[in-house]
Amino acid sequence: MPRLSSAPMGSKRRGFLIAVYAGLLAGGLLLGRQFVESSDFPAPGSEIYLHRMIMTLVVIYILVAALPFVPASEIGLCLMLMLEPTNAVLVYTSTVVALMLAYLIGRIIPAGACATAFDFFGFRKARELILQMAALNANARLELLLTRAPARVVPSLLRHRYLALAVALNLPGNTLVGGGGGIALSAGMSGLYPMPAYIATVAIAVAPIPLLIALSPLLQ
Repeated sequence: MPRLSSAPMGSKRRGFLIAVYAGLLAGGLLLGRQFVESSDFPAPGSEIYLHRMIMTLVVIYILVAALPFVPASEIGLCLMLMLEPTNAVLVYTSTVVALMLAYLIGRIIPAGACATAFDFFGFRKARELILQMAALNANARLELLLTRAPARVVPSLLRHRYLALAVALNLPGNTLVGGGGGIALSAGMSGLYPMPAYIATVAIAVAPIPLLIALSPLLQ
């Protein structure tokens, strides 16, 4: 006789989901640490060489910071501290570009793929919600979520979603909820953030520290 499984399939799949989450979190932290360690290059003797090194570093930073579960804000801060204060604006711009890249990827992920993933892990209600939202515009999606939100705090976060996004991007330890790249990816997938408003929110949210570092020579 075939042996019966001691645990429901949904439980096994959710256990697998937890393992995937832990793996992504560990991988993101490791990748971020490796990036910072490899960025400690010696001072070159040529300005052209220095410029090329910085630009290469910036391109790699954009690609890494756009990935979920990578501590993008910590990496950006390390870069600004390693480089001259005048390069803080460059790192700031790169951060905005990285978060924009992750957002755009989220926008093009099909709703059906998300629904299939939720269905695989046994989240039936989430699957139904995703399919319902797929055919709606941003305002209709917001109204649907407000009516379906299970907790008191969720409707408040939805109504103030731009402020919530800005806080999430600056929240210490946000790597646990996906990091800057994961938050941006989710924002794009949600369809609740029109592109111009998203760019404006991100541009303001990540500006304070780079601005402070850029102005630090004047404050001394």
